[in-house]
Amino acid sequence: MGEHTAPTFPQAIIDEYAALGVDLPALFSAGHLGERMGVQILEASAERVVGTMPVEGNTQPYGLLHGGASAVLAETLGSVGTMLHGGPAKLAVGVDLNCTHHRGVRSGLVTGVATPVHRGRTTATYEIAITDEQGKRVCTARLTCLLRDAPAPEAV
Repeated sequence: MGEHTAPTFPQAIIDEYAALGVDLPALFSAGHLGERMGVQILEASAERVVGTMPVEGNTQPYGLLHGGASAVLAETLGSVGTMLHGGPAKLAVGVDLNCTHHRGVRSGLVTGVATPVHRGRTTATYEIAITDEQGKRVCTARLTCLLRDAPAPEAV
């Protein structure tokens, strides 16, 4: 579903995760579901995560962007922001996702921008604005994730 691009991360964050043996751009490729849906993460930090998704292949029977597809894009972007906020010692687990769909889209690419509403020790909440290629708001989502301790690395 299109060309894949590596997410953009600040080099210091890439180095921090690499020291732990984690390939951060590969980790945040949006996983198998995101790959099937064509999600691409373009920019990622705890302060702002940007990603795109094609409408084609992600529609409901009327030919409009499926609301569940918008939810996948929103949860992916908010989870990435939460993981980066929590750092390598934490895992982000989504506990609440709310999506309001404002308008239908039949073609093109939608872009999601996730920004933090709250970033605490145990939870983080992100608002995700999804727009069409004309910059019109398609969906507004809010994701809250629980930050759990990551499992300790196994001794070799």
